[in-house]
Amino acid sequence: MPRRLHTATLIVGAAMLVVGPTAVASGVDRESVVRRHDPVVHAVDWDSPLTVGNGGFAFTVDVTGLQTFPADYHRQGVPLETLSRWAWVEDENPESYTLADACVEFEQADGSTQRFPTNASGAAGRWLRMNPRTHPLGQVALDWKKPDGGEFTPADVHDIEQRLDLWHGVIRSRFTLDGRPVKVTTACLPDDDTVVLRIESDLVASGDLGVRLAFPRGHDLAVKNTPGFDWSEPESHSSTLPEPTRIRRRVNGLTYAVGLSRPASPSTAPHTFVVHGDPGSRVLEVAIAFGTRVSDPPPPDFAAVEAHWPAFWQRSAVADFSGSTNPLAATLERRIVLSQYLMAVQMAGAVPPQESGLTCATWYGKHHTEMIWWHAAHFPLWGHPDLLARNLDWYVAKLPEARAIAAARRLRGARWAKMVGPGLRESPGGNPLIVWNQPHAIALAELLHRDAPTAETLDRYGDLVQETADGMASMLWLDPSRDEYVLGPPLWIVQEIYDPSTSRNPSYELAAWRWTLGIAQQWRERRGLPREASWDDIIARLAAPPRRGGRYVALESHPDTWENLASRHDHPGMVMALGMMPRTPAIDPDTMGRTLDAVLAEWDWETKIWGWDYPMIAMTAVRLGRPEVAVEVLLRDGPNNRYLPNGHCPQRSLEKRKPGSPRYDIAAYLPANGAFLSAVSLMLGGWDGAPHEHPGVPRDGTWVVAAEGWKPSP
Repeated sequence: MPRRLHTATLIVGAAMLVVGPTAVASGVDRESVVRRHDPVVHAVDWDSPLTVGNGGFAFTVDVTGLQTFPADYHRQGVPLETLSRWAWVEDENPESYTLADACVEFEQADGSTQRFPTNASGAAGRWLRMNPRTHPLGQVALDWKKPDGGEFTPADVHDIEQRLDLWHGVIRSRFTLDGRPVKVTTACLPDDDTVVLRIESDLVASGDLGVRLAFPRGHDLAVKNTPGFDWSEPESHSSTLPEPTRIRRRVNGLTYAVGLSRPASPSTAPHTFVVHGDPGSRVLEVAIAFGTRVSDPPPPDFAAVEAHWPAFWQRSAVADFSGSTNPLAATLERRIVLSQYLMAVQMAGAVPPQESGLTCATWYGKHHTEMIWWHAAHFPLWGHPDLLARNLDWYVAKLPEARAIAAARRLRGARWAKMVGPGLRESPGGNPLIVWNQPHAIALAELLHRDAPTAETLDRYGDLVQETADGMASMLWLDPSRDEYVLGPPLWIVQEIYDPSTSRNPSYELAAWRWTLGIAQQWRERRGLPREASWDDIIARLAAPPRRGGRYVALESHPDTWENLASRHDHPGMVMALGMMPRTPAIDPDTMGRTLDAVLAEWDWETKIWGWDYPMIAMTAVRLGRPEVAVEVLLRDGPNNRYLPNGHCPQRSLEKRKPGSPRYDIAAYLPANGAFLSAVSLMLGGWDGAPHEHPGVPRDGTWVVAAEGWKPSP
C-alpha cells in the first residue's frame, strides 16, 4: 500500500513545531500525475520538439507533428531526427588503419611501459574516432502545395495546439495552413521501429497535403556534437523505389529499407519521395517502418501504442507532490515524469545509447561506457529492470571483445573500452586511459540481482561480473614500498583535468574498486564458488581515498583540490564515493560531509560542470542526511542544469550562439535525466539501512508526497 507523508505538528504557544512526518495509507492516481505534465505547445518553439520512440528508435517532430522544418530547428534549438541504435555507417579505410597506428607509450606504476591509442589528432586517430558512426535514417515531413507556390515556412503555421499525451505515448497536433484546419497524430510502435501517422484535413482530400520522405547522405562530419545533415554529393548514396511500398537505401556500407503501408512515388528532388491519400478522402494514414529487413507494415495501429504506455506507467514507481506547499515541488514532479518518458523512449536499445540519446548525434553516436550507470541504473529502481537488461545484455555479448582488450594490455579478464560503436572497438584520444567505467557492469548486474535474486540472473551475468572483476584486479599494482595496491598511472580520472601520465590513486575510483570487488565476491559465493583470495587481499590492502585538510581530494598525485581553483573545475568526483555508492569502510562520513561543504562553497560551478553533476552531488547530500541541500542542488538554476519544456537538459546553453550554428553544443544530454532519476530514487526509495522512509524529502512542513513502487538502492 502506498504511503502518504503528512507533517505532524505540535502547537507550542504561538509557534508551530514540526516534529516529522506521519504515514497515512493512500492510493496514487498515476494517470493524473502523468497527465498534468503533458508538454503543450502553442507556438513554434525551437526548444520544444517532441519525441516518440521505443528505446532503440525515436522520431522527433516539430509543431506540425512531423519533421517539416528541420533546418530551422537545428539552427536555432533542438534538432529533428529519426535515429536508431542499429544504423551505423563506416567510411572506406584504404590505409587499413588500426588502433596500433594511434598508440602512444606510457610508463605504468610498476615501471613497465604499455602502448595506448591516445593519438586522436593524426590521420589514423581521426578515422578511428569517426568510424563507425550513427546514421540518420531520414526525414518525414508534411508536403504542402502552398497556394502561392512559395516555400513552406514556419510562418505559415497558425493556431497551433500540440500536446504530447504522455499517458498514451502519442503526439496530437492541431494547426491551420492558409486558414484550413489540419490535425496530425504521431506515434511509434512499442516493439517495432515504425512511425504511425494520421493526417486529417480537407487539404488531404484535395491532394494538396501529403507526406514527404527525404534521405541525407549523413551527418555533417565537420561538427562533432549536434551536427546538421549533409545533403551534398547525392550521387554518393542511393535511394530507390523497387516497389511502391518499399524504399531501398544504400550508404557507406549500410543497406536498409523503409516500408510503407501506402504507396510512394519519387519526387523531382534526389532521394525524396511523397505519399498522398486516396482521392477525395480527408484522412491520410500511413505507417513507416525502418530496418535492415522490413515487410510492408499494416495500416497504423494506434491501439498498440495506447495500450503500451499506460502499462508502462502502471509498472513505474510514482511520486505525487500535489499536496506540497514548497514552490519546488511542482518542478520536481514535472522533471520526474518527463525524464521517465525520455529515458524510456531513447535509452534502451540493442546497442547502449550515446549521451544525446536518440535526439541528435554526439561524439559520432558512440556509446561512452563510463556513462552507462547514469544512463541505466535508475531503471530497476523505478520498476523497469527489463530496460537496464537491454543495455547490460550488450555487455554480456561483447565479453569476447573485452577479453581481447584486456589481453592486449597484459590484463586478466575483461577490460571495457570507453568510446565505442556497436563492436566495442576503442576510439583514440583520452578514452583508453579512463577506468571509472570498469566497475559499472558489476554494480548494474547487482541491481538486477537485487530485483530478481535468482539462479537465472546469476547465470545470465555471472561471467560478466567475474571477468570484469578479474580485469579490475589486474589493473592494480602492489607497491612494495608502501605495501598497498595502487591504481595508475596512466589514468584519466572522473575529473578530466589532470595529466594522465602522472595521475595515481583517485578517490572515487579507489572506493569503487573496493566496493565492486566485494560485490563480485558475493556473486562467487551465490554461485557456490570460493572467494578469490587475490581479491580479498586487494580489498584489505588497497590504498585509501586521499585526503588533505580533513577533506577528500581528487587524487593522491595532485592533492591540491582545495588550495588551487584550477583544480576545482569539471566533475567533483570525490563525492561520488558516498552517494552514487553506499557507505563502505573506505569512506568516512564526517570527512565526506566536510568535502560536500567544500564543494558547495568553493567549487567552480561556472566552468564545465555537467548536467549529471547536480544529481550526483544531491545523492551525497541525501546519504549524509541533508535532504534540504539535496533538493536545492538537484533543482538549482545553474549552468547545464536548465531543463526545456520537453524535458531535455541541453549542455553549454550559456555560450553565445554563432551565426549558422546550433544554440546548444549538445542539444540533448540524457545522462542528466538519468542521474536525476537515480537521485530521486535515493531520495524517495532510500537504501538498505536508511534511517527512515523517504530520506531525501525535507521534513520542514512544506512537502507532502504520496509514493509507491519504490525499491531501495544498495
